[in-house]
Amino acid sequence: MTGFRTIDDLDVKGRRVLVRADLNVPMKDGVVTDTLRIDRQAPTIRALAERGAKVIVLSHFDRPKGMVVPSMSLKPIVAPLAKALGRGVAFADDCVGEKAKTAIVTMKDGDVLLLENTRFHAGEEANDPVFAREVAVLGDIFVNDAFSAAHRAHATTEGIAHFLPSAAGLAMADELTHLQKALGDPKRPLMAVIGGAKVSTKIALLENLVQKVEALVIGGAMANTFLAAEGIKVGKSLYEPDHLETARKIIHISTESGAAILLPVDVVVAKEFKAQAKHRTADVRDVHDDELILDVGPKSIEAFKNRLQTTDTLVWNGPFGAFETPPFDRGTVAAAKLVAERTKAGYMLSVAGGGDTVAALNHAGVADDFSYVSTAGGAFLEWLEGQELPGVAALMQSNGRPEGKEK
Repeated sequence: MTGFRTIDDLDVKGRRVLVRADLNVPMKDGVVTDTLRIDRQAPTIRALAERGAKVIVLSHFDRPKGMVVPSMSLKPIVAPLAKALGRGVAFADDCVGEKAKTAIVTMKDGDVLLLENTRFHAGEEANDPVFAREVAVLGDIFVNDAFSAAHRAHATTEGIAHFLPSAAGLAMADELTHLQKALGDPKRPLMAVIGGAKVSTKIALLENLVQKVEALVIGGAMANTFLAAEGIKVGKSLYEPDHLETARKIIHISTESGAAILLPVDVVVAKEFKAQAKHRTADVRDVHDDELILDVGPKSIEAFKNRLQTTDTLVWNGPFGAFETPPFDRGTVAAAKLVAERTKAGYMLSVAGGGDTVAALNHAGVADDFSYVSTAGGAFLEWLEGQELPGVAALMQSNGRPEGKEK
């Protein structure tokens, strides 16, 4: 993707580089329990430090709502961040003002400093330009590496880019490049797999994708709503009777756009939803009134496999069934492995994202075999919906400003 600078376009030696990271990681009793986000942000911070920058890291944590909440301090992040970087990390008790300025003054080229939670200030979420400028004066260059926060128009994700020459970090650039390849200018045919519980939470997503893809695969409980919209009885299954017309509208759009919608042709049903519940595989038109649809069946997976043979690009969000509860994980696992096999063989570009999706691919053991797996959540979904992300737009607009190289 073009339209923004990356850190490779900047001369950062001796410069104060503000890096917006996303260090909003899971924590229990002051101890980080999952370092995935830290590990993904580390390469940008490390690269800048190795090039002689004074690296000043910004991040939010949790929802303190503009107040100082000690339990939401970023201080516990220092040790795991230092471990991921393989170098020391200093900490400042504020992200603006004298405490931040004093800590920065003592920095040497190659040093890394983590500033306190940006959301301790109300100006962060309000995208207050006064607060954004207060942060901006701490640096010479702004690097945004937090795609997962790019859908928020906050001071340190969007506002600050109006005051400093800006560039994308390695993780941000990687994400944007893969999303551009997947949706912006994909190699076709293009398929989207959209699963999950409710049509109502993904209306914009479905309406956008059905006009861009050659095939739209509907999975999870939302497929039940589509089946019901076509007059198929779904028993006691979760579905949304208030959104049958929405499903029909999407089917109508697909007819106009020429996109094929793939719904389950057979399903795995049970009379109760619990692990290892007694179950059977049935044709979609043979679901009893007292049964729940909890997964797709083998014929549906075979149809998916056949469609994959003529697919060059795939975007995936959401599981095929109740994958957290065996044996209703089989459909999702089988489908994920089929995509992974074609990706590894070089036949397909596969991009996946969303919390349940990442968990499902990890459960199937194939997350590393997809071309790219986004951990961005809301930002990934809004991108799929076709929305402009404020943090990304700000990088594009900053492209015309001098990058602050010393001549």
